[in-house]
Amino acid sequence: MSNLVDLVTQKYAGAHVAQFPDFRTGDTVVVHYRIKEGEKTRIQAFEGICIDIKEKNSINGHFCVRKISGGMGVERVFPYHSPNVTKIDVVNRGKSRRAKHYYLRELSGKAARVDVDYSRET
Repeated sequence: MSNLVDLVTQKYAGAHVAQFPDFRTGDTVVVHYRIKEGEKTRIQAFEGICIDIKEKNSINGHFCVRKISGGMGVERVFPYHSPNVTKIDVVNRGKSRRAKHYYLRELSGKAARVDVDYSRET
């Protein structure tokens, strides 16, 4: 059964991800996401800090972006291979030595920032 799943997902793996820039957790990214409202579709930008990346090269891969909106934290999970993710822009490269930034959920204000890594600037 797993061979059948692998055969079906093999053609989708990696093709969509190749057009995205290389980013890591701690980076500030803008994700342009296609939203359907009724019969119309539009592109909405979601800007925040990438706090989690899982299985980048897998068909199940996704990443989580967190932002503060109206004083409340908002997190959104984006699948890598979703056709609704149209573009990803990297705004700042974060200086980080962690794989997951879940600790940002408990922080607020200036404490909830990640330092900018100027050596990784593009």
